[in-house]
Amino acid sequence: MSEVQHIRPEGLSNSPAYTHVVTSRSDRTLYISGQIAINAAGEVVGAGDLAAQTEQVMENLKTALAAAGASFADVVKITTYVVDYEPAHRGVISEVRSRYLPADNPPASTLVGVQALAGPEWLIEIEAIAVTD
Repeated sequence: MSEVQHIRPEGLSNSPAYTHVVTSRSDRTLYISGQIAINAAGEVVGAGDLAAQTEQVMENLKTALAAAGASFADVVKITTYVVDYEPAHRGVISEVRSRYLPADNPPASTLVGVQALAGPEWLIEIEAIAVTD
């Protein structure tokens, strides 16, 4: 049986967007490769549009999780890579993420600005770790 605990330590700011510490006791850990804004046909979705690309990335993560019998509720850590990151991008990404991730216990999260991703048309890539029974 999976046991996940979300910890918000005193002395650290309490963010509604992520949890500082997530612990897990599980027989099954899922590692989801970084997802990009490519649809099932291999076409780029939302060229030049961070919001549209973030939406496609989250849909791809949803599909990958479901294939393993999991959902966003099982995600304990996500890492987001954004090309040419600027502080204004955070709001765009957060708005889309908030429609997928649980508001009461969001996963641990890291956002990294990068110079480029593997494909020049990709603006964002997100990888996830989930735990299930």
